[in-house]
Amino acid sequence: MLYDKSKMPEKIKRILIISSDENLKKVLNFCFDGWGYEVFLHDSPVNDINQIKKISPDAIVVDVYSASKTHLQIVSTIKEDLITAFIPIITLINKRQLREQLLHLKQGVDDYLIKPPDPLDLRVRIEMAIKRAQYSFYTTPLTGLPGGRLIEEALKDRLSKNSTFSFGYIDIDNFKYFNDVYGYVKGDRIIMQTAYILYTIIRKFGNKDDFIGHIGGDDFVFITSLDKNVALCQNFICMFDNIVPFHYTLADRARGFIVARDRNKKVRKTDLVSVSVAVINKRNPGEFRSIVEINEKVAEIKHYLKGIPGSKFMADRRENPGLELQDPSIYQKKEVILQAYRPLGQILLEDNSITSEQLDEALKIHWRRDIRLGETLLELGFINEPRLKTALNLQKDLISHLIES
Repeated sequence: MLYDKSKMPEKIKRILIISSDENLKKVLNFCFDGWGYEVFLHDSPVNDINQIKKISPDAIVVDVYSASKTHLQIVSTIKEDLITAFIPIITLINKRQLREQLLHLKQGVDDYLIKPPDPLDLRVRIEMAIKRAQYSFYTTPLTGLPGGRLIEEALKDRLSKNSTFSFGYIDIDNFKYFNDVYGYVKGDRIIMQTAYILYTIIRKFGNKDDFIGHIGGDDFVFITSLDKNVALCQNFICMFDNIVPFHYTLADRARGFIVARDRNKKVRKTDLVSVSVAVINKRNPGEFRSIVEINEKVAEIKHYLKGIPGSKFMADRRENPGLELQDPSIYQKKEVILQAYRPLGQILLEDNSITSEQLDEALKIHWRRDIRLGETLLELGFINEPRLKTALNLQKDLISHLIES
């Protein structure tokens, strides 16, 4: 039987208010206590951060206007400590001193209100800040995608509704060897590139309510409808295999492998990175009543795919228990694709229009903000419009050649 979260009492939220204004504290204490919060009041900054750790507040309100500089010092201390850094801090400031006090936001303040605040406004700000903090805490820092806890909640939600869906688990093959040879900084770029490819494919070929997540490392997931999973897998693999190889040097791309040491410290030739996608389809109400069952099937398919080279995907299409897994779907690509296609950044890099450092900077913005790479390069001043137009025309010619082939 599934666990029903709606029947559990909501956790009582704890609010720490730091202010020397007695009237303000009385009003806020009265209101928040009446709303069911547990309120902690302090006249002056807590010198020992361990006191804040013991309280473990969900949010902290700091009255900057009636406080001394030490109030802002405690803000910095809270944000610099690993345990308390995620706690949202809201400051109360005087409107006449707004311009001056905004300078202090660099010290880690998450939000502010003009003093005296409307208690209801403050409550809304606190609730919004707590939700942002919780989401940020459960996302993967590198990609900003939902992490393990949020992935679990997304799966539980669909299981509790007994709806049909497809759950895809993506694993980057040979990523460890790339990291060993090229370093973790370039490895992070592949992770960010993969996240952006997945986001792009889901947006183009999926549904509005589809879910994507980053478990961590080189593992990603997506949840979509039964009718979309094949197209998503095919297009994701195609885009991955056409773009990601450009993270290697020209020589390594030409060879099709790199030389690295395996887990036994033996030198071996290792293929370029590829992807394996294990897909679990929930078609019937009686299938997959728990996340554990889904994970077991994912592990089974991943184990099967591990020995197959290249990018591939496979769905668990067994209608009845006891039937064997069907053969994997290996999405074959014409060799001309890898020969003809060139990403815009690669074209500009190869003719020395931009440096690798400039491309890295532009790509980070491109991935994070979903702005076209060409527009980003223009905005940063790394290229001019005539050069961009020339590169885009060259790319268009290459793609035309690809389609004709």
